[in-house]
Amino acid sequence: MTFEMERTACIDVGTNTALLLVADLDPQSGRIVPVEHRQSIVRLGQKVDEGRLIRREALDRLIDCLKAYRKLCDSIGVRSMVAAGTSALRDAANRNEIIEEVEKATGIELRCISGKEEAELTFFGAVAGMANVPEPFSVIDIGGGSTEVIMGTTSSVDRSVSMDIGSVRLTERFFTSLPPSPAEFEAARQEINRQLAANLPPFFAARNQVFGVAGTLTTIAQVSMGELRFVAEKVQGYRLGYDQVHHLVERLRTMTLPEIAALGIPEGRADVITMGTLILHQFMRLLGVGSVTVSIQGLRFGMAQKELQRLRIQG
Repeated sequence: MTFEMERTACIDVGTNTALLLVADLDPQSGRIVPVEHRQSIVRLGQKVDEGRLIRREALDRLIDCLKAYRKLCDSIGVRSMVAAGTSALRDAANRNEIIEEVEKATGIELRCISGKEEAELTFFGAVAGMANVPEPFSVIDIGGGSTEVIMGTTSSVDRSVSMDIGSVRLTERFFTSLPPSPAEFEAARQEINRQLAANLPPFFAARNQVFGVAGTLTTIAQVSMGELRFVAEKVQGYRLGYDQVHHLVERLRTMTLPEIAALGIPEGRADVITMGTLILHQFMRLLGVGSVTVSIQGLRFGMAQKELQRLRIQG
């Protein structure tokens, strides 16, 4: 049987960012060949934790972003597009209206996926294309609205959990300024510990091999390397030690927004990276994780793998 390669776009619409992967999918070899990566901070989850509604200005930012993605995809010969919405969309009471507006304005069908499906797609996407992955392993994905932890092997997920502790959600809930007051920082730490303590014990079995995905992890890696801008090739596979994360969270908790931005952290992430780093720190501390291997892959690559399987079945 002969398979044709298909150029596919996978879009991950999160609470803080909208990420695009354009890849050539080869059903013959099972390879995912990246062609283009894009990232835009749209802050779709602005105040969603507070009001359970996606605001008009947030929707407009998303639509503008997706129109630009659509234009790019059309110009480079993309044949199919898949788009998934995660925590902010799940939480929003007006999610159906948002999905309808997005499709009307851009022609892109945005699907709201469950926390379980998000976790599984992220898990397999994190190690897609990697050889000799030690098993069992875990993946942590710290997003804007939620954090997923998943454990298993390259062929199956054994356990996953999705917790409502994300960098945007908890920053809006606990911090009134940057730097946060000691009381605000401690209140956030206690809430993170409460949710982690209730959910992490089963994951001790795979704490020696942990991969970290998404913008919080890649940004922490970038800053820990002393880089003022994100370079995918340097970040991919970087081993982030607990001591580095501890040092960074202690620095960030005393820094103003302009000081954080001066580290090379872009607008739209600089105001939530303190919380994101605190979540990672508490995860590593409570689980006894010595280091996390950073992967620039994740949900989009999991979506691409799913599309690859579909192409193989169609033949």
